[in-house]
Order: sequence, then structure tokens, then C-alpha cells
Amino acid sequence: METESTGSPFLDQWYEKERNLRLALAQLRALKMKKDNKDLPSTSDGEVIQAARTATGMDSPLSAEQFLNQYRMSVLDKLAPMDMFSVDAVFNYGLKLMLAERMKKFNRDEGLASYHKIYDSILGENK
Repeated sequence: METESTGSPFLDQWYEKERNLRLALAQLRALKMKKDNKDLPSTSDGEVIQAARTATGMDSPLSAEQFLNQYRMSVLDKLAPMDMFSVDAVFNYGLKLMLAERMKKFNRDEGLASYHKIYDSILGENK
């Protein structure tokens, strides 16, 4: 699947890593639930696959999200431009702020209830 360039090499690299992470997570979750995943494109990025495996192997959804957040932050650190005054540096900072804001919104009890609701709906069980 061809992706359209954003015009920023930094953002293109970030989106590619994030897309691969989401695909790897979807594949592993489908495999874990014994669902068909043949329509999902595969990724060959070993680092992304390992991060997805680690996250899907965790017992707690919150722990998995915290791990994935740390992984995403480390990806941004690796992709960070050398010029701290460039547009890409602003994009990097903005993405880090978005990740931090997202993590602040997590609530264990609400998250667990939402997780079970989604999980039950996937299995076709209404409780």
C-alpha cells in the first residue's frame, strides 16, 4: 500500500513506524484471538514487531499502553532532527506533547471497563 508523503521526511518516518506498529499489533491481537488476519499487510520491521509482541504479552492493558507510549517516545527520540530550531523539531515536540496528553487521560477503572466492553463486542457477547 502506497502512502502519501507529508512533505516532511521526519513525519514520513514517524508515520511509517506508527503504521507498522499498529499493523503488527492488529496481527498479533488477531492471532491471539484466533481471528483471520490475512487482509492485514505485514511489516518486516523487527524492532516494531518486538515492541508489539511485548505489549500484547502483558497482562494489563494499562501496562501495555504505558509500554507502547514509552516505545513511541523512544522512536521520536531516535528520529529527532539535529537542528533543534527546524520545523521537524517542532513536529517532534508536538508529537511528544500529544503522547503525554494521551497518557494523562488514562484511568485504570474506566479503561478496564472499556476494554471488557470492546472485548465482549468482538466476541459477540453482550453483557
